[in-house]
Amino acid sequence: MAALALLLSASAGRAAAQAPDPALAGLAVRLAAMTAVTGYEQRMIDSLIALVPGAARDRAGNAVVVLGAGSRRRLVACPVSEPGFIVGGVRPDGWMTLRRAPGRVSPLAERQIEGQRVTVFGRRGAVPGVIGVRSIHLTRGRGAAAEGAFTVDSAYLDIGASSRAEVAGAGVGVLSPLALARRPQRYGPDLLAAPMAARRTACAALVLAARRAVAERGMVPPDERVVIAFMVEQELGGRGLGTLANANGPFEETLVVDGAPGGPGAVVRAPDSLAARWPGLGAVTRWSLGARYAGTPVETTSLGGADSLRSALAAWIGGRR
Repeated sequence: MAALALLLSASAGRAAAQAPDPALAGLAVRLAAMTAVTGYEQRMIDSLIALVPGAARDRAGNAVVVLGAGSRRRLVACPVSEPGFIVGGVRPDGWMTLRRAPGRVSPLAERQIEGQRVTVFGRRGAVPGVIGVRSIHLTRGRGAAAEGAFTVDSAYLDIGASSRAEVAGAGVGVLSPLALARRPQRYGPDLLAAPMAARRTACAALVLAARRAVAERGMVPPDERVVIAFMVEQELGGRGLGTLANANGPFEETLVVDGAPGGPGAVVRAPDSLAARWPGLGAVTRWSLGARYAGTPVETTSLGGADSLRSALAAWIGGRR
């Protein structure tokens, strides 16, 4: 209830915001409802390939579409990965232990899953589950200091199974990824709240800009080649971006589209130091779609701001920077 009150108070100051484009709003909600734990992004990549005509998967697993055949190369890319967890072991009673997925998982992300609904992605699709919490009856009187902060090392996952065989029957096993259950919420005139809301909404803006560019192939200058990508494993040393630099570059210019803390929907444009790691990226700029409560289950961004970002991305792809 406290989180809901916080969200509602945030919407009060935006009553005059313009209604967002329905296509962008629908796509942002769709992507925000999806999970793409680092190293396990391929289901989302499948959806993005279906959404962008001509897109294909490269050797790293990125979704990539190339427009134009000129000698001057530019890259625009949005990461899809997110921190999360994997099943580390299955007990005889059907409960499961967890481990951190590869890459960066903050202590805040770990505490967010305590006692919460999660979605586990097994061989047969998504399976709902919950993370067990300490019994207040058995721990009463010990105090928080004695128990310590919750971490994934003390977590147990329950999907309703009572044996290893039932867990296997649900298609779940060691290394199955999981994350907080997604329940995107639209509120106020143009706000969207969900885990990773800003990054997902920024990617939705790039999808629609890419679709327009594919439909109007003449918008790319004849002397240029523009690579549009949705990249994987950004939380694992940026492996997907490195593959783009090596396989499709060298680029004269790279634009990374992402979410970041800030006013919801505000687009912050700033140079990025990624070029020092991968010179093939050329001059790198980051356009970040602002988010309030960034990194929490109620991360909030503005769909109106995303609409402005989509227009700016279409202009950038067309060489009007």
